[in-house]
Amino acid sequence: MKENNTGGDFLGIELGSTRIKAVIIGGDGKAIASGSCQWENRPLAGDVWTYDLADARAGLAAAYAACADDYAAHCGARPSHFEAIGISAMMHGYVVFDEAGRQLAPFRTWRSTNAARAGAELSSIFGIHLPNRWSVAQSYQSILDGEDHVRRIAFQTTLAGYVHFLLTACRVLGVNDASGMFPVDARTRTYDPRYVSIFREKTGIDVTDIFPKPLAAGADAGRLTAEGARLLDPSGALEAGIPLCPPEGDAGTGMVATNAVRPGTGNVSVGTSVFATVVLDRPIEKTHPHIDFVSTPSGDDVAMVHCNNGCGELDKWIALFGGDYGALLREALEKGEPDCGGVRATNWIAAEPLVGVDAPNPYLAHTPSARLTRANIIRAQLNAVFATLAKGMDILTAQGVRMTRFIAHGGIFKTPGVAQKVLADVVHAPVTCPTEAGEGGAWGIAALAAYRSHVLSGGSLPLADFLETIHQ
Repeated sequence: MKENNTGGDFLGIELGSTRIKAVIIGGDGKAIASGSCQWENRPLAGDVWTYDLADARAGLAAAYAACADDYAAHCGARPSHFEAIGISAMMHGYVVFDEAGRQLAPFRTWRSTNAARAGAELSSIFGIHLPNRWSVAQSYQSILDGEDHVRRIAFQTTLAGYVHFLLTACRVLGVNDASGMFPVDARTRTYDPRYVSIFREKTGIDVTDIFPKPLAAGADAGRLTAEGARLLDPSGALEAGIPLCPPEGDAGTGMVATNAVRPGTGNVSVGTSVFATVVLDRPIEKTHPHIDFVSTPSGDDVAMVHCNNGCGELDKWIALFGGDYGALLREALEKGEPDCGGVRATNWIAAEPLVGVDAPNPYLAHTPSARLTRANIIRAQLNAVFATLAKGMDILTAQGVRMTRFIAHGGIFKTPGVAQKVLADVVHAPVTCPTEAGEGGAWGIAALAAYRSHVLSGGSLPLADFLETIHQ
């Protein structure tokens, strides 16, 4: 295998569901500094969840400032240059602007469940499963609802694509994130022309005119403008002209963070939502209503099981019992009973389409003879995090999908051996967690920035081989 030819430092920023996190890594993949800030989504009428884009801009600068301060503490000064930068965020959703750059509607996140009719109709029209959280479903739902702003849309993108545009003025998107906007042809790494034509005939809208251009990992995605540098670092220390990698979705950066981009590998990302991705080594049926199909950052086909709800309910119970995540999870595994002492729980604090739950429905239930210990309650809540995922994984197993390795990331896996054990029972395979698991997608997009630098420097390693050189 050829060697990695990258040097210098690389910045990755991911806008997650509850945190905006920045990570700086070296050419060897080791994290040098990190910083983050909190932000929260809020519900709107009609089963829509949103974030204010002003909060995204402010949070971007706040997370970078915290990371730059951490860098200065370790290296003696705040950074003025990076070899490359990457932006990632939650996939899907609806971010639309007119020709003058004015936002036309509130940002609708992946968590919104208002586009069920659109998703069902497009699935029927296209002949493939198209989830209602996808950007094109949101577009079509806006048409079905007669929203006046649709005729004025000049640019529609995702959250990552929006932030990348602010920094570079380039309307592009990594192919993984793009594959959650509209179906992508794995051969060409572009929006599938069959479905582009069908959607244009149905609606009069050509998505190639208003959606960002898909780019595979390593491609030229523009450079940091002077305005972008000031937005990211209002202190003025950061210089313009730094190359950026294609902006990606959190599924893609999760694959990178877990080194699960080769066919036959799989990963699970756990946060506000839970999703599992498996890189396919052969075609499978694409019309199952509970299996989504997206791409790796290189453009290979991926089967995804997505659950709207992750650790949100568990977090509340952890806080109720004192807030020590590690200690409570270890106690749940060591002292909690295998059947949770008769305690049962769900984590559905939002609708959960995978199991037909169309409204929030979290609950804790127990038998009359249940043993209501703290360990049993936390163990039941931990099981609930992965219970919905189990249904989707059983569907993939029934279709003959097998993984050579399964890797997990997210803060819940910082406590060794606990969530891993529960997840292994769900995916029917051993589960490992890389040392970067706690850094998650921010590390993943920093690694994609490093890969952009590798290609820019004349390197020719495929992404999967390159990741082997920087995973510890």
